[in-house]
Amino acid sequence: MKEFLYLSRPDVEKVGMSMREIIEIVEKAFIEKGNGRVQMPPKPEIEVREGEVFHGMLAYLPEMGALGVKWISGYRDNYKRGMPYVNGLIILNDPETGFPLAVMDCSWITAMRTGAATAVAAKYLARKNSETMGIIGCGVQGRTNLEAIKVVLPSIKTVYAYDVKPEVLDSYAKEMSEKFNVEVVKCSSPEEAVRNADVLVTAIPFVKNPTPFVEKEWLKEGVFICPLDFDTSLKGEVFKSMDKLYTDDFQQQRYYTSMGYFREVPEPQGDLGEVVTGKKPGRESDEEKTMSINLGLAIEDMSTALQIYKKAVEMGIGKKLNLY
Repeated sequence: MKEFLYLSRPDVEKVGMSMREIIEIVEKAFIEKGNGRVQMPPKPEIEVREGEVFHGMLAYLPEMGALGVKWISGYRDNYKRGMPYVNGLIILNDPETGFPLAVMDCSWITAMRTGAATAVAAKYLARKNSETMGIIGCGVQGRTNLEAIKVVLPSIKTVYAYDVKPEVLDSYAKEMSEKFNVEVVKCSSPEEAVRNADVLVTAIPFVKNPTPFVEKEWLKEGVFICPLDFDTSLKGEVFKSMDKLYTDDFQQQRYYTSMGYFREVPEPQGDLGEVVTGKKPGRESDEEKTMSINLGLAIEDMSTALQIYKKAVEMGIGKKLNLY
């Protein structure tokens, strides 16, 4: 009888992996990528309606023993139903046999590994003495990205946050200031959040036909930007004004460009795996404006999911189910 482990979201959280641990795992995954030791095709997309998409994400990291797929959706109106924007499953497989080892909720992992990838990029591209962070979009990613950035840039003292929903902004400011011992300034406009940011993260739901609003004139000297919402928030001139423009994956960036995203965005100068392995330069001066376009990679999911699976087995968490 062949069994696999099922891990619900509460099970995944119960494992208790810290953001610091996940950042270390994700950085190792980028090292593997930078050294050409991963297989990861661009994630295909099904768009059900504008702003409502499904992605299938596959990756194999032989050195880490991580193999699997994530099936994930993003529905921008789910909040009206009392449901999260992102939901889906990860299937983790045994590289030796191909059989499933585990099926687990992907929402917590997605939130945490996305923040971790931003932190990895910031480690190499942000100013080490950065003290301020701008957040546009105060949902799940606004939270986990602050958590992750605080790990690699503990000098962050003030967060300038903006959200179109005042109640979301109020909740974010209260929760984040208490949790991370930072001053959260509730901004009345995106411009206020951007102009004050040494590190800027944009995290609103992305769309194929955006109306971007962030101007290049708003940017501080020496800013590091991570747009998690593709080119939905940032005007093309912002991307073009960068001294160093990187992506997390070239293949995926080109794939999305071919689908109609990033219409006014120049081709990046390299990818994050190359930066982490020293094949492309990180920040070289305090004055440089730098960016990593983080599209979200399956290597982040599979490397994190494998460690969660191993810990869950050790701790006796989850439910064993029969495959046959």
